Amino acid sequence: MDLKEILSVSGKPGLFKTIAQTKSGVIIESLIDGKRLQAFASDKLSSLGEISIFTTTDDMPLREVFRLIQEKNGVLPAPDAKTDDNTLKAFFETIVPDYDHERVYVSHIRKVASWYNLLLANDITDFTAPVEGADDETASPGETGGIAEEK
Repeated sequence: MDLKEILSVSGKPGLFKTIAQTKSGVIIESLIDGKRLQAFASDKLSSLGEISIFTTTDDMPLREVFRLIQEKNGVLPAPDAKTDDNTLKAFFETIVPDYDHERVYVSHIRKVASWYNLLLANDITDFTAPVEGADDETASPGETGGIAEEK
């Protein structure tokens, strides 16, 4: 499954899978409990495929961060999002050593860890880049929730 189909909705916990589009928004399904609901155009939606992490050089796509976590941890999950700040920072620094310490907050690292663990729990583990031209849809559903900027 392409990460562009996985959404974060501001004000709602967890991640959501895009099911269908409607005239006024999209039908989404929670990866936590499988409940379906409608997200409207006024909701702040962020596609995981469009989020990147600030680094001291170029921004790193979230897909690449997930791939690096998977490479380091194998089938094991990332540290729990409720782990203390120093442990999370140390873990994230082993994954993305050049992340921008001034613009990437611990709350962002918590989101990345919890999102990775939620994707892993739902057997969404293909973090390779999609093949160019296979799906030319470039709909940008919204903001990034403060983690970084959309590409």
